[in-house]
Amino acid sequence: MGDNTTHHHQQHEVDAVSSAPITPRAASVAPTPPGARTPAIVSLPPSQFHSPSLTRSPLLTPGGTKRKTPFIRTPRFITPLGSPLRKAIKLTRLDPQDAWLPITESRNGNAFYAAYHTLCSGIGIQALILPVAFTILGWTWGLIGLSLAFIWQLYTLYLLVQLHESPENGIRYSRYMQLASATFGERLSKFLAAFPIMYLSGGTCVALIVIGGSTSKMFFQTVCGAPCTSKPLTNVEWYLVFTCAAVLLSQLPNLNSIAGVSLVGALTAVGYCTAIWAVSVSEGRLPNVSYNPVRKGTEIARIFDVLNALGIIAFAFRGHNLILEIQATMPSSEKNPSSVPMWRGVKAAYLVVAMCLFPLAIGGYWAYGHVIPANGGMLTALYAFHSRDVSRSVLGMISIFVIINAVSSFQLYGMPMYDMMESHYTRKFKKPCPWWLRAVIRAMFGFGCFFVAVAIPFLGSVAGLIGGISLPVTLAYPCFMWLKMKKPKIYSPMWWLNWGLGLMGMGLSGILIAAGLYVVIDTGIQVSFFKPH
Repeated sequence: MGDNTTHHHQQHEVDAVSSAPITPRAASVAPTPPGARTPAIVSLPPSQFHSPSLTRSPLLTPGGTKRKTPFIRTPRFITPLGSPLRKAIKLTRLDPQDAWLPITESRNGNAFYAAYHTLCSGIGIQALILPVAFTILGWTWGLIGLSLAFIWQLYTLYLLVQLHESPENGIRYSRYMQLASATFGERLSKFLAAFPIMYLSGGTCVALIVIGGSTSKMFFQTVCGAPCTSKPLTNVEWYLVFTCAAVLLSQLPNLNSIAGVSLVGALTAVGYCTAIWAVSVSEGRLPNVSYNPVRKGTEIARIFDVLNALGIIAFAFRGHNLILEIQATMPSSEKNPSSVPMWRGVKAAYLVVAMCLFPLAIGGYWAYGHVIPANGGMLTALYAFHSRDVSRSVLGMISIFVIINAVSSFQLYGMPMYDMMESHYTRKFKKPCPWWLRAVIRAMFGFGCFFVAVAIPFLGSVAGLIGGISLPVTLAYPCFMWLKMKKPKIYSPMWWLNWGLGLMGMGLSGILIAAGLYVVIDTGIQVSFFKPH
């Protein structure tokens, strides 16, 4: 009777994994569990890395000999020799089901998809404000700061790509919060990482609605021109138009399905960045342009201005909170880890990012110097100084590129939020979200962001402060994660480098938070609820 029950139970679990493609592999020796009388010879499928969240128990194929020991099987992702068997089994059965959530629902991504997503998240409207930092730092320190920030964030990006999967225990960290929990512990990770990550996703979506809506208004005015008789929409109505488009597009099911959207977003980002600096440079320098660093007020005000400029440069490089999620869309095995194609895609993407950001910062500062507007940067400067010189078709093209990029980026930055909300449902009900609930969740998130954009239009005034809080996600936490997970030899170059960069990142974050608070207190905030400009 017991044997029949055990056989039925085994057969049921084997059926659960029969949908996974299995290639034949030579027989190998599984580790003998404690208490086993004889070692069992079994046929293993290819070793696979799995995320902490699994829909199915990773079991062996049928063919093992009968055991009289407790019910333990080698998970699919563990190598037969020297693996922490019990610990790995425990870790693979913790989280909600991966195959039901948007980020890990589809795992057929590749290096091209990774490059599209990384490029779309790596270039944004924040890059257009880079010349503003140069007005405070000047040519030399501006270029040094931009170059160092680029190298630093590329290094931490490399660390995250390598940390995505752990050969030691077979775990695959498909979300930034999972890696943060494994590094800092459950409680501390919520305190350190949860708010910055939610801000980088939700806050970015709010900012994109503001940018997309206001640029839509500019596009309409540019295309319609002076003789336009139709009554223009208000700012709030343009925000609503943009939000409806973003919500409609957000119904695409998972991260892999928006690869085409990310490609369009990346191409339009490269398009408007290049067009803006090229038009600005071709129009020539403005008369009486000065390149002397702007020095105003007291000594303390100058120091905080410099810190604010460093903050502008640091915040131009965001998107690290999405890298683990992007890598989670790829297949991964012991022989072919996902880090190889992922890093290939990241290198290609960041080569293009450098080709956009550096000319934008240098060309923009050369063309406009100290008169570049602090709010809006290059886009505002182009309309303010060259709206009569440049043809309407070029201005319209730049505006439509900004709008398309904003809609595309909204999908990418919103995906972790959809994933988090759906995980609450799957964890509670042990089944995937029905299509109608998924549609409702995404619509609620989109219109929630619209409400925040309309209700708190002064959110941009505290962006420096909140940016300081979110800075460690990009520049500091990956270094501490590497120290904890990889445990480099004490006092080795890698140990010194990561401690140095990690502590420097936390220090910079603290200083920027202080600078943000000073700016808010010094300049004040126009608290105007429900009155977007």
